[in-house]
Amino acid sequence: MQDFAGKTAVVTGGASGIGLGMTRALATRGMNLVVGDLDDAAMASVAEELTGQGVNIVTQKCDVSSLDAMQSLADTTVERFGGVNVVCLNAGVGIPTSARNMKLQDWKWIIDVDLWGPIYGVNVFVPLLEEQDDAHINATSSMAGLISSGMMGAYNVAKHGVVALMAALERELRAKQSSVHASVLCPGPINTNISRNSVGYRPGKAKPKADGDNQGKMAKSIQETLEQGMAPDEVGELVANAIEQDKFWILTHPWWAKGVQKQLDALKEDQSLTRA
Repeated sequence: MQDFAGKTAVVTGGASGIGLGMTRALATRGMNLVVGDLDDAAMASVAEELTGQGVNIVTQKCDVSSLDAMQSLADTTVERFGGVNVVCLNAGVGIPTSARNMKLQDWKWIIDVDLWGPIYGVNVFVPLLEEQDDAHINATSSMAGLISSGMMGAYNVAKHGVVALMAALERELRAKQSSVHASVLCPGPINTNISRNSVGYRPGKAKPKADGDNQGKMAKSIQETLEQGMAPDEVGELVANAIEQDKFWILTHPWWAKGVQKQLDALKEDQSLTRA
C-alpha cells in the first residue's frame, strides 16, 4: 500500500505503548483511525491529541479476547468510515509465567488475548479488507515468537502462534493473488508499560503455584529492560513504513535474528537447543 491518505486504519491496543506509536504514525499519513483499547482514559487522551491535529478518530472499548467485541469494532469501523484498509492487531499482555508451574487460568488468559485476539481479528477483518483494491493486516508478535526463553511459557506459545498465523495467512493471500498483504511485528525491548498494565488486567489476580519470588524478580528485570528500550513512536514508524513497502517481517532489533540463526544451526548440526 503506497498511499494512506483518506483511508482507514484500525489499531487494537492503540491508545498506549506500541499501539499508540502505530496510531500516531498512521495518523500522520492522513488516515482515519479506529482505536480499540480497554483504557478509557488513554483512549480519551489519544482522541484529544489527534482530533486537535485534524485527524478523524473513533475510539471504542474492545476486549480482543472476545469475538463479539472484535466484531463490534469492525461494525463500528464500517458504519463510521465505510470500510477499512489497514488493520493492526496489536493488543497484548505479558507477564513472567513458568511453563511448568503457572495456573491454567493464566495460560488461558494470555493465550486468549495474545493469540485468540489476532485469530478473531483475521476472521473478522480480512473479508472487509478484501473488499479494497489494496489493503494490509499486521499482527504484533515478539522476538519471543521466534525464540523461547524460560519463565515466559504462555507468552512464548502465544507469540509463536501469531507468527505461524500471519505466515500462513500471507502465503494463502499470495496464492490467491489477493489485494491484501499480511505482516508480523517481532519487537525486542520497547519502552512501554506492558508489564504493569498486564498485572492490572490479570483476571482474578491469579498467582503462580510456585516460583513467586523468582517471578517477581523476573518481572522487575523485564520492566527495567523495557524502560531502556526503543521508543514506541519509532516502532510505529517502522510498522507504517513496512506496510507501505509490503514487507512481511518487521524487526525492531534485527541483530537479534542472529539468535534465531544459532537455533537453526543447532537444529541442523546436533539437534540441541541453544540458550535463549
